[in-house]
Amino acid sequence: MQKIGNVSYLALLHNQIDITRVPFSDRGSRLLAYQVPEQSRLLVKLAERLTGIEMGLSGVPFITDLCLVDETGKELAFKAETAADVLHFYTGIGEFHLAFQDQHTLCFGLPAHARVGLRFGISLESWQNTGNGGEVKAVRHLAYTTNGRVIQNSLASDSGGAEITFIVQSGEDSAIAMQISAHRSARCEVLPFSQVAALAQERWSKWFEKVPPVSATYQSKYAYAWWVMANNLISPLGKVAYEAMMPSKVSYIGLWLWDSAMHALAYRHVDPELARNQIRTFLACQLPDGMLPDAIYDEGVVSEISHPIPGRVTKPPILAWAALKLHETAPDLDFLREIYAPLVRWNEWWFRLNDDDSDGLAQYNHPYSSGLDDNPLWDYGMPVEAPDLNTYLYLQMRSLAAMADALGKPVEGGEWRRRASAVVRRMMEDFWDEEAGVFRAYHDKQPIPVITPFNLYPLWTGNLPGQVQERLVAHLRNPEMFGGEYMLPTVARNDPHYSSSTMWRGPVWANINYFFIEALRQANEGELARQLRDKTLQLLMRHPGLWEYYDSQTGYPPPRAAGAFGWTAAVFIELALQVSADELL
Repeated sequence: MQKIGNVSYLALLHNQIDITRVPFSDRGSRLLAYQVPEQSRLLVKLAERLTGIEMGLSGVPFITDLCLVDETGKELAFKAETAADVLHFYTGIGEFHLAFQDQHTLCFGLPAHARVGLRFGISLESWQNTGNGGEVKAVRHLAYTTNGRVIQNSLASDSGGAEITFIVQSGEDSAIAMQISAHRSARCEVLPFSQVAALAQERWSKWFEKVPPVSATYQSKYAYAWWVMANNLISPLGKVAYEAMMPSKVSYIGLWLWDSAMHALAYRHVDPELARNQIRTFLACQLPDGMLPDAIYDEGVVSEISHPIPGRVTKPPILAWAALKLHETAPDLDFLREIYAPLVRWNEWWFRLNDDDSDGLAQYNHPYSSGLDDNPLWDYGMPVEAPDLNTYLYLQMRSLAAMADALGKPVEGGEWRRRASAVVRRMMEDFWDEEAGVFRAYHDKQPIPVITPFNLYPLWTGNLPGQVQERLVAHLRNPEMFGGEYMLPTVARNDPHYSSSTMWRGPVWANINYFFIEALRQANEGELARQLRDKTLQLLMRHPGLWEYYDSQTGYPPPRAAGAFGWTAAVFIELALQVSADELL
């Protein structure tokens, strides 16, 4: 296996980025550039969740119908060519380009010695001509300028909004810069486009220089996955205390708790401090009672939701598990000291405020706290005592035990292991259904009549009776339940609730597959773990992009699945590295 050079990684991304479906962005930026499908037009969205303003999931573009125009203002048809560092637009009168000058500034390179420009729509409060450009006051401040000679800079407006036309006489290396920020800043500066493009290439080259090698089979998708891991990062702002990764700058505007743990797994291979910051970001927003919020965005946190029922909302407790994996790759006792006490408080919150019957097994009080928002396990009412949650807590306490040992706290380590073992015993006593051969979830002391992989989660403890483990593994192999070409459906195929393409009611999710690969290894089922690993990689490589989830019948990403999805990229990286390491043995 030969390491591929950083420039080649950029070459592998040539036209992999479909800007009609996923955004052209840059590390740290909240600006997203798209091409309108089947049109020679662009739009710009903001990866921001603004209180009281609908932007993001179905967000209204900040800039609409951005056209490349000739000297008469006529729209130019273009053919787009994409890469991580720069977009190229081929027109009948020359080549335009687009790159990030910085995280707040888009820079359009212009054909040399031509009268060309841009026309775009924007909803504005005010506009002023600054001589070599203009300034717009809107939901965000826009300043645009050029290092060419201005030919036309005009505003046309009506009740539907405003349209700005900006045409310049370009020189040898001319550009138009568009700076978008929350507050009016210093006058927008424009650099020669060749300099902007060189800096963008240098940024991406430095990113890929850190990437460990994988075998040739995976290199193309691997390059795309690492692009996602950088492209989805946002800079610190407001409640976002550290550079951190959104699951999707399109569909999930903010940071999510268990997603951040998964993202840290991939970052630990290139930048352990960046990986640590994914965990720090959430611990910085820990609530006074120890709870961690469901999500964080610039202006606040999400810790309560009114739908489908009102309640406090968090996400599964896997931060300690992820932190320990990070420590095993890049040991840092100071980091363990920093996070140990907050993680202890987080663990205690689950047992203190989420165990109504005080039986030592925690419950979900809101469907979204599971991360499995619409899974049928929640169709029968809340709260639910669930085997997946208590397995996570087992893993969390085992991770805390390892941290305590490393920090010279052997007594605490022993206590964490005792408590973790007690959870497994209680799950065997309260959740195990001998007839069905699964661990049941319960609502109002009644078993919930749904079979999902989450009913098999205690396999991950590696601490079950042999016969119990065998029955769980048999379900995973069974093609009428969880086996088959596309593994693992998030509801058993023979369950009446199964729907192959409906979010958590049947599709394949890469993170759940990864958890079961870990579980099977823990249970000494190495061959099945390898089969699941290989099938997961094959599924993720089958289609362009990396998607939130995949139809468990067809293998295609459903229309509602988010593209360029964070933990899918992280899982692909993890599994590709594992296979490549095995090939070296």
